[in-house]
Amino acid sequence: MAIDMSDAPDQRLLEALLDSWDRNNTILLNLLRALPEGGLAASAMQGSRCIAELFTHIHFVRLVFVFEDAPEFARNLPEEEWVVERDPGRIAQMLNDSAKAVRDAVKSRVQAGRDLNLHYDHPILLLQHMLWHEGYHHGQMKLALKVAGRPMTDHEAGPVTWDVWMRRK
Repeated sequence: MAIDMSDAPDQRLLEALLDSWDRNNTILLNLLRALPEGGLAASAMQGSRCIAELFTHIHFVRLVFVFEDAPEFARNLPEEEWVVERDPGRIAQMLNDSAKAVRDAVKSRVQAGRDLNLHYDHPILLLQHMLWHEGYHHGQMKLALKVAGRPMTDHEAGPVTWDVWMRRK
């Protein structure tokens, strides 16, 4: 189903969608900061990717799709997709950089009324795909913590996840 992008974009709607993207990145950063000691090494089961690898995979996927679909916003691609990065500050920097690349690519292409180069019928679908993909991995991370005996309680998770989504500006 193709979406006509010839109409001028509704700036308020675009800003709300971009805000949802920013909130998604904030939630990932909050989860990163809330990890217990050794949490980056947790995995859901033997042979599964650890939390550090899931974060670096998210960063990698963001950059690959920007590279393929809006190369004018591309960053240098990491050499590897699944990296065991132990420095939370480095992971946060990576996530912020790749989140900005996605945000800028989507915003620019919507405002210009331009299709993406390879995937999706509309640039906003890139944003929606990333939200779905990252929510999936967020769940894997919380499961890994649970399996490792370090679950995040609803009391701990609520303020750093659900409250971010539901906060009114």
